[in-house]
Amino acid sequence: MLDFLQQLFAPRNARPAAGWQPAAEPTPAQTAQHAAWVAARAYREWLGAYFKAYHLAKTGITSQRGLRVELLREEGRQGALFFYDPTIGRANFEHLYWLLGERVAQQGYHRACHDRRHRQQHQLHELTLKQLLKPNPSDCAHSGRCNQRFGLLHLDLVVVNGEPLFIRLSANPVQEATHFTPAQSFEDLLQALFEEPALAPERPLAHKQTD
Repeated sequence: MLDFLQQLFAPRNARPAAGWQPAAEPTPAQTAQHAAWVAARAYREWLGAYFKAYHLAKTGITSQRGLRVELLREEGRQGALFFYDPTIGRANFEHLYWLLGERVAQQGYHRACHDRRHRQQHQLHELTLKQLLKPNPSDCAHSGRCNQRFGLLHLDLVVVNGEPLFIRLSANPVQEATHFTPAQSFEDLLQALFEEPALAPERPLAHKQTD
């Protein structure tokens, strides 16, 4: 069992599937630029709007206004596609992709691999960046079983002809109740990643009394 857990949750060293290659890591300059973007917290507006659009998609409501989200439901996998909107801007959308990966890591995950794939068909040139995120191996204090948190997570960014198309986030829970805790819901994952606490109101400056 120990070997299975180590193989499931350890970083992947195997060769990527055909067409996939390891993605280049950000340069120091790009890392610094992203850190400044996160510090400015411009993402708050878009995260809230995507979270709202996700809930609308769950109810089956479609709207021509606001950001677009589509649900992804497959056997053993649940997820959502967060479509790019020109009002966000390409650079901001790419920063959102990296930010979501960082927020997943804050939930007790590590990035097992980061791959890229280029595909071209006629006039379409598609680039996909894919992160596989695995929960850090740890036991649940209450049950003693391995805590899978939200399951295995995939985070993708798809770009077509140089323009972002969507960010795809999906969860694959491990269906093995003897050794793993039940996975937390996908909605709980989105809440942890997208919901932002309200900004505290600024306190008025105290007026110094004079004699």
